[in-house]
Amino acid sequence: MNTWIAIGMTAVGCYAVKLAGLLVPAGAMERPLVRRLAALLPVALLAALTAQQTFSDGHALVLDARAAGVAAAAVALVLRAPFLVVVAVAVAVTAGVRMLGG
Repeated sequence: MNTWIAIGMTAVGCYAVKLAGLLVPAGAMERPLVRRLAALLPVALLAALTAQQTFSDGHALVLDARAAGVAAAAVALVLRAPFLVVVAVAVAVTAGVRMLGG
């Protein structure tokens, strides 16, 4: 498939999704279940993207330095560290494990 056709189809698809969101009646967003799902959807999407980027390498599941960084970030979150500290801990642990050859 031509790259420009794929780019064009992706742009049209993104616009269609955006338009569909704007066409949802306001009354539908007032329902408690819809409101709760709309609040949880970004968290679930971010978790899925993080898991996919951390534990996959092409078509295989892997455990490497990225997994150690995510685990260190989880520990920092449990200890209630500020967000920038959590990111710094994850970066430092990932870099350290990679430096050690992991």
